[in-house]
Amino acid sequence: MKKIFLMAATAVLALTSCEDFLDSQDYTGKNSTNFPTTNEDVDKMVAAVYKSCFYGPFQGNNLEQYFSVANIMSDDMFGGAGLGDPWWQAIDKLMYAQTNQMSDLWTYAYETIARANSALNVIDNIADEDARNQTKGELLFMRAYSYYNLVLAFNNVPIIEKAPETVAEAQEAPKQVEGKEVFKRIADDLYLATSIMPGKDKGYEYKSLWSGKLAFGKVSRWAAEAFLGRAFLFYTGFYGESSMPMTDGKAIEKAYVEEKLKDCIENSGHSLLKDYRSLWAYSNKYTAKDYEYVKDLNEADCYQEGNAEVLLAINFQYQSAWSSQLHLTNQYGLFFGIRSDNNEPKDSRYYVGNDDSVYPFGGGWGCGTVATNLVNDWKKIEPDDPRREASILDMSKTTLDPGTFSDAVELSMYHQKKITSVRSSGGNRYSWSLDAMGADAAETGNYQASNCTPLTIYRLADVYLMYAELTKDATYLNKVRERVGLPAVAYSEEALRNERRWELAFEGSRWDDLRRWGIAAEALSKQNGQAMYNLGKATTMTFNNYAERYNATKGFYRIPKNQIELSGGVYVQNKGWEDDAANQFAGY
Repeated sequence: MKKIFLMAATAVLALTSCEDFLDSQDYTGKNSTNFPTTNEDVDKMVAAVYKSCFYGPFQGNNLEQYFSVANIMSDDMFGGAGLGDPWWQAIDKLMYAQTNQMSDLWTYAYETIARANSALNVIDNIADEDARNQTKGELLFMRAYSYYNLVLAFNNVPIIEKAPETVAEAQEAPKQVEGKEVFKRIADDLYLATSIMPGKDKGYEYKSLWSGKLAFGKVSRWAAEAFLGRAFLFYTGFYGESSMPMTDGKAIEKAYVEEKLKDCIENSGHSLLKDYRSLWAYSNKYTAKDYEYVKDLNEADCYQEGNAEVLLAINFQYQSAWSSQLHLTNQYGLFFGIRSDNNEPKDSRYYVGNDDSVYPFGGGWGCGTVATNLVNDWKKIEPDDPRREASILDMSKTTLDPGTFSDAVELSMYHQKKITSVRSSGGNRYSWSLDAMGADAAETGNYQASNCTPLTIYRLADVYLMYAELTKDATYLNKVRERVGLPAVAYSEEALRNERRWELAFEGSRWDDLRRWGIAAEALSKQNGQAMYNLGKATTMTFNNYAERYNATKGFYRIPKNQIELSGGVYVQNKGWEDDAANQFAGY
């Protein structure tokens, strides 16, 4: 397995600064006995893992992050995008368009795991206990997060124990194991992380290694507890078990998960925002003055990075122009931005005040159009839910002609508001206006590079709903409903499932919820026959095989061909993907 293990070797080099994998000379004086010891050492070591974990796959200029894939695979999104972009349309149908599709997800997950392994080998050199446990928890979280994304995407994947020490080891493919075995490693890491990470309240100050608050975008104990809830619910639901086993023969029981979620609720210092709209970047103070939907918000209630509800978000950079560092910007905003002909940034539909305007939402590749069945279900089941308008832009309420989207496919004229690009005052100001630019800055930006709105991974409302699901008690479910003015309901499986769908729409959890509840095939099939536009013309989704593809694959994707080849043919392709020709989507 040359690629994986050479990647592991690279990770070691990144952390130790040696010049050659097999060179025994210590050029820098840093080794496992004295690294890391300083604040700078720790920052560099951990930053390398964060970079691979949250930003790596974007280096391939694609959307091969599990968050993106899980959104598109769910019943709440079509693939969307343009005529020449069959990748996302294929993913929606559990098919593939490119031989090595999803290879970047695989590659950078293993790079993260290798770097985390190397860092964990030297973590005990940090003398301060709180700082050591915090850092160790972050690394355990990111290793578990990468394995989790791998196993949910591909099921049967290798486990990387350590970096290769010889050329022979570097050429030997690590064993491919069942997903249930990988989950044992995830359980190990999350159990330890949630046991050791310090945390007294939001913005806990570390005594020696860091000054001030835990930096925005850093993994906290509270994020680890939320991740534990997600992993436990998926494992026990999907595999039909009551606990999540660990490698030592013990298991994480439901009571432990309940305890950790309650800890997050009661002790984290996080809280639900009073207005649901305040969670999303379109309500920022610069945009709100021109966007009628949120003009009633006081400035104090407008969107803020690192608000009280967010447990973990990926932070992104602002760049004024396209560069080799594009992967550090919010590419979700670009890929999930509204499609327009030739993606012309000065298109009138993006400017304030025009009858065909979709302001403040920006342009991009048009991936993940909102499936019409979601809108229909929402209106029927919870007609008075204000979260529908807070989450979905209905472009049919403008004078915008669907025919002007001449190269778009699977366009529903509904667009999500949560992970798309957002503009502020004027038309060509990308992302939401940065404080550093000032409220009166001249129009500037680049639609590919200037999106920098953080992406929320976990927030407290999700923890409330997971706790309600585990305890079968509607108390915290109704706190979520109360925030948006909806009446209390008695706990039921149906009520919980609907609440998760409405509250967390487009936040990456729906696909895994469908799979663990055992209702994916039925839910996915509801997309067939739904209204949409292809190349500006009205049509319907005509794919009759949603249930067939799910039942054949159980939602696991095709292992990229290059990874099977690099293993020397040792790795076995997943079930449902054996016939390449039958499962390839050629596009429209």
